[in-house]
Amino acid sequence: MIIPDWSAPARVHALSTTRVGGMSQAPYDSLNLAQHVGDTHTDVVANRAILKQLAAYKNEPVWLEQVHGNSVVDATQTSGAVKADASFTTALDTGCVVMTADCLPVLFCNRQGSGVAAAHAGWRGLADGVLEATLQRLCDELSCLPADILAWMGPAIGANAFEVGDEVRQAFIAQHDVAAAFTENRPQHWLMDIYAVAKARLNAIGVCDVTGGEYCTYSDAQQFFSYRRDGRCGRMASLIWLQDE
Repeated sequence: MIIPDWSAPARVHALSTTRVGGMSQAPYDSLNLAQHVGDTHTDVVANRAILKQLAAYKNEPVWLEQVHGNSVVDATQTSGAVKADASFTTALDTGCVVMTADCLPVLFCNRQGSGVAAAHAGWRGLADGVLEATLQRLCDELSCLPADILAWMGPAIGANAFEVGDEVRQAFIAQHDVAAAFTENRPQHWLMDIYAVAKARLNAIGVCDVTGGEYCTYSDAQQFFSYRRDGRCGRMASLIWLQDE
């Protein structure tokens, strides 16, 4: 597990998993936490049980059916696999979780440790404002300003591996001044620094304490799943919850 290095209060618990330490067989080896990728149901259930034991949370987190959009749900009012790409909660022992294998997971909490959220940001969701939507829901729930929120960016595809077309670049630079996050790789194709784009968008809406962003899922096959590298593969999870000490 990867534990965020951020200044969250002690009652905020957060982590991202790697691909290591589970039961699944290739190409999902070994700690695949997704039921929708073709892995066996029993292995995924076993892997989720391993995660629960390692993380020591009380209740099963709210697993979403992610659709690369910007819908945000209240985890305390959600049951089953609801279609959304982010969730938030102010309740104890309610886990917000997103699954990724190149897309960017972002975890949020406030400085007082009274609310948390998790967002799944591929380039489509990022362009459609999933981070802004998550922040808005969390701030509304907590009656706080964005400056009171901390954000941590979990493992995603790195800037040297994430090639996108010119239309993707244009979609982002039309919204924010993020041209510096794109490096031309070949005609009409660019390498995109998804971490830099996400941080710029969070900064633009008032979130200044943004950490993480040092991993590359594509280039580290030993530690991470990568859909762009492998096609068929498992998914890691990024999870956050509130727990009294």
